[in-house]
Amino acid sequence: MRYTTSILLLFLTASCFSQEKYSAETEEKIRQVENSLGSWVSFDNAPPVKLNLLERMKYYRVPGISIAVIRNYKLEWARGYGFADVEEKRPVTTQTLFQAASISKSLNAVGILKLVEQNKLNLDEDINKYLKSWHPSADSGKITIANLLSHTAGLTVHGFGGYDVKDTLPTVQQILQGKKPANSPEVKPAFASGKRFQYSGGGTTISQLILTEQTGRPYDQYQQKEVLDPMGMTGSFYTQPAPASKKDLLATAYRANGNPVEGKYHVYPEMGAAGLWTNPVDLSKYIIETQLAYEGKSSKVLSQAMTQKRLTPYIDKSAGLGVFIMDNKWFNHNGGNAGFRCVYYGSLEGGNGVVVMVNSDNFEVISEVMRSIGSTYGWNEFNRTSVRSLATVPADTLKQYPGIYKFQNITLTVTEKDNTLFIRQNMGNTMQMYFTSNKDFVIMDAPSDNRFENGGLVVKQGGQEIRFTKQ
Repeated sequence: MRYTTSILLLFLTASCFSQEKYSAETEEKIRQVENSLGSWVSFDNAPPVKLNLLERMKYYRVPGISIAVIRNYKLEWARGYGFADVEEKRPVTTQTLFQAASISKSLNAVGILKLVEQNKLNLDEDINKYLKSWHPSADSGKITIANLLSHTAGLTVHGFGGYDVKDTLPTVQQILQGKKPANSPEVKPAFASGKRFQYSGGGTTISQLILTEQTGRPYDQYQQKEVLDPMGMTGSFYTQPAPASKKDLLATAYRANGNPVEGKYHVYPEMGAAGLWTNPVDLSKYIIETQLAYEGKSSKVLSQAMTQKRLTPYIDKSAGLGVFIMDNKWFNHNGGNAGFRCVYYGSLEGGNGVVVMVNSDNFEVISEVMRSIGSTYGWNEFNRTSVRSLATVPADTLKQYPGIYKFQNITLTVTEKDNTLFIRQNMGNTMQMYFTSNKDFVIMDAPSDNRFENGGLVVKQGGQEIRFTKQ
């Protein structure tokens, strides 16, 4: 499925559907956010590029997006854009539910820490004390609940792919054992616990089993009554598969090429790691409650002391208990399930925050929205750009570069039009190339430093270089 102009018009219609109106000042902020999306890179000898949200959604083939902004411990505004389901022409509203993916781990940690606060669990106790039906392999050494929540248990299995709605779902024990019908490998130690950070959704799934075996209650029911409902997140749930009564609120998941996920979305029995269905409005309630509890002004679920412990890095300099700490100013988590991407940030002081959720595999549009919000609200941590200088490249030099470049199964196609070069990866978007020297260039869509070298093309991203050979 490729979006056309008619689809963009549908986006425009959907973006205006039953949207709450705010004060003139707030509406102006929303307008700025919608029209100030920007790239990771800027040029000191060219005007800044400001992009429109709906146009970027169309460009990235993102059907729907939902945004909420928090200021001074209150939800300032929330708005949905595009479609929860394109075929049904069902628009995204502020009530539309998205899969929160790994953001689920933040609320999972709240549920576990409530049991710690009730002296039903101990953060520093060996988890074998609490596990009944499954235990980690004998060479695991001592693993604590704090290790599980902070990803310092040395365990394998980064994340989970989910299951088709028609699949037979594995038990949590089968998931941890890596036995069918589980589609993920066994959760086991990669190195000694407590040494360093290694992200593990498998470790979070162990905490899910501990919770159910210690409380004797189904995980989703415990989380609903003890965590979600007390914070006012009454539209959210962990139940997998999703209840039939919620069907009309669920966003359909879409791949990066715009095609829907078969069955509309995957099912995640790894509820603590990936199973939460929610929306930015409900997640804002979690952020605000966390901020108030952190300052001793509320205790709907956790006390001030436990909240501060949760938001304190443990072993790793940025990983707390179910959260990450950025610049000692923000607590956050992001997430990615099949056909869903999302992120939240909450400030440790001042009561500010933001939540962005999309029903797409494309995260870059979220990055652009975050830069726009950072620019609009003066939250400069989110609006950092890499500054470069554009170069004028001779036409004869440019004409050397068009062609097809390959590395394994990745194909880069470089084309020229009116002395401007464009690049496309496989069957993805065609992107303009911005030259910073006769051979070096960047693209607006993703942070990377690229160059033509020895007849080939080198892509450097995240410190890693990949060399493509011209065909």
